Amino acid sequence: MNCWTGQEKRTSLVIWLVLIQIPSALAASNWVDERTVGPFTYHADFPLGQHQQLWNEMQDLHRDLAEILNLGPLREPIHFFVFDKKSTYQAYMKRYFPQVPRKRAIFIKGRGSGNVFVYHNREFDIDVRHEGTHALLHACLPLVPLWLDEGLAEYFEVSKEKRLYGNGHLTKTKIEARFNRHINISLLEQIDKLSEMGETQYRHAWAAVHFMLHYSPETRQILVTFFANLAAQQPPGRLSQHYKMLLPNPSDSISKHFRDWQRPPP
Repeated sequence: MNCWTGQEKRTSLVIWLVLIQIPSALAASNWVDERTVGPFTYHADFPLGQHQQLWNEMQDLHRDLAEILNLGPLREPIHFFVFDKKSTYQAYMKRYFPQVPRKRAIFIKGRGSGNVFVYHNREFDIDVRHEGTHALLHACLPLVPLWLDEGLAEYFEVSKEKRLYGNGHLTKTKIEARFNRHINISLLEQIDKLSEMGETQYRHAWAAVHFMLHYSPETRQILVTFFANLAAQQPPGRLSQHYKMLLPNPSDSISKHFRDWQRPPP
């Protein structure tokens, strides 16, 4: 059975290859175009200039992520390997990473660098921002809980003007909130395998991040402090417990957040 089909999961897979080196051939200067923009070095088999606006947006994403979460400096370089055609991408990944599950876009954490692999498709910009978010988080922090890693990548994968009101998860989340279908952070914290992340879990992870960032300054500060503890390699505790100390019922507060969340009038 061919795993490379149109039914590929859009969301990324974070792969840790801590016991092997990323092949040195990946960074060899046999790419059609290579350039460094901000913290990212791009290697492509086509001219990169056609996506210059996206590369500039990625610099803004780096600044936004650092400011919003109060992250420290990057501890490692980040490389993007960008392919024009799906078939070339497939062959490349099969050659260099035969043990890696086949996904449309992927972030691989090697020794000393974060590496993103992606090819041209209808959601290319989304894939680049999503995987870039993973790469930035793991370049700043020693670890990130799986559900939170994916929730943040889902939040930042859309263009900046769509983060608050234009994410595709918003409509269904508001419907769930209207019918009191609660989002439970403590249940998300129990996820420890990507195979346990289905469509609902990705949406709930995004919703939890949206709530933490926009419900109140206090809910955002809890998340910022959580990441500060991770960066300092201090036990951060469970986010669900921190929010229970702030709010009588965090799940009710998440539902209220999305019931009340409306785009301001023009």
